[in-house]
Amino acid sequence: MRQTAAMAEADRTWMVDTLLALLQTPSPAGRTDAVMQHIGDIFDGFGVPFSLTRRGALTAELPGASATTDRALVVHADTIGCMVRRLKDNGRLEVIPVGTFSARFAAGARVRIFSDDPDEFITGTVMPLKASGHAFGDEIDLQPTDWEHVEVRVDRKVSSREDLVRLGLQIGDFVAFIASPELTADGYIVSRHLDGKAGVAVALALAKNFAENKVVLPHRTMLMITITEEVGHGASHGLPADVAELVSVDNAVCAPGQHSIEDGVTIPMADLHGPFDYHLTRKLCRLAAEQGIPCARDVFRYYRSDAAAAIEAGAGTRAALVGFGLDGSHGWERTHLDSLQAVYCLLHTWLQTPLTFAKWDAKPSGQLRDFPSSEQPAPSERWVPLARGELDSPGEASPGSVWPPSEGPQA
Repeated sequence: MRQTAAMAEADRTWMVDTLLALLQTPSPAGRTDAVMQHIGDIFDGFGVPFSLTRRGALTAELPGASATTDRALVVHADTIGCMVRRLKDNGRLEVIPVGTFSARFAAGARVRIFSDDPDEFITGTVMPLKASGHAFGDEIDLQPTDWEHVEVRVDRKVSSREDLVRLGLQIGDFVAFIASPELTADGYIVSRHLDGKAGVAVALALAKNFAENKVVLPHRTMLMITITEEVGHGASHGLPADVAELVSVDNAVCAPGQHSIEDGVTIPMADLHGPFDYHLTRKLCRLAAEQGIPCARDVFRYYRSDAAAAIEAGAGTRAALVGFGLDGSHGWERTHLDSLQAVYCLLHTWLQTPLTFAKWDAKPSGQLRDFPSSEQPAPSERWVPLARGELDSPGEASPGSVWPPSEGPQA
């Protein structure tokens, strides 16, 4: 077994501090400018050049020996959140979700409400319509848990729609959950919005390590931070056409019936959009085994990531997903520092390897004789006759008959 790609203690501490700062910077999908400003300042701090797409996704390049940008590491800085749907006559706000999650996990959340003034916000709480047991008794347990049965109680002296208007609140204002991150003595991080931001912290730690050590990777690598993953189209724009391998970093679902682990790295084999690239996923599994990195495989039924958005947008790249273990996704989430370190170590190793099939993957297309499957042929099915006999093959194909016939009732 080779030497494990260890994470220096200073890098680990920096990664945790960066994650805590990211978690406390609100960034629901659609209102991510503040967190991207913060991430840009971090890149400036260790001298990695970057640019923004028209819509605000960030792309940086890690130097490599290849002539083209052959790899992409993709993470997302946007989170779930809410948007104001209606100013209610009782002085409260009706909201809709930004991203896919249940109102069950929003009820009780402390929030910040952002008006069009970028320097102002108002706090509030997501409340069930029937919130007090002293007023409603058992009815509080019988009401539905959908979005039509919660509202945001605003922390201002308001009791009518007109009061809300005077505060400057409008339909379409964003509502961001306050993350309230907590680092426990056992190395757990408990917070809202680890989904996405833990991956960003890992990616930034990798960029910092390579930049400070002046590492030139075998392949030029784009580090892409997207801003609309939670609404389904994060990595749909901004990737160079010559990227041959893409790895998205996101949460790995720790729940009954799943196999993801909270103290290592998870390599998903498939999500609801289908299998990830066969060869790239197995290369990542092999690298984890060689490096002694705790690793598990899993399959996700109700899950998509930036990898799906890139492939659906037409990216001609191998694509895989690497996950940090996450319990309670899109609610009160929990991961462990060991899982973040395992993801870091695996990606640190992968980025310093050749492409999965160096010669083949260097070009977007090629000849059949050069295709990698020629080295790993699949066994062919043996012909099995449908009737008794000694037939070893299907025999000659029937020539059939001309249709329609020239004579008879069907002519």
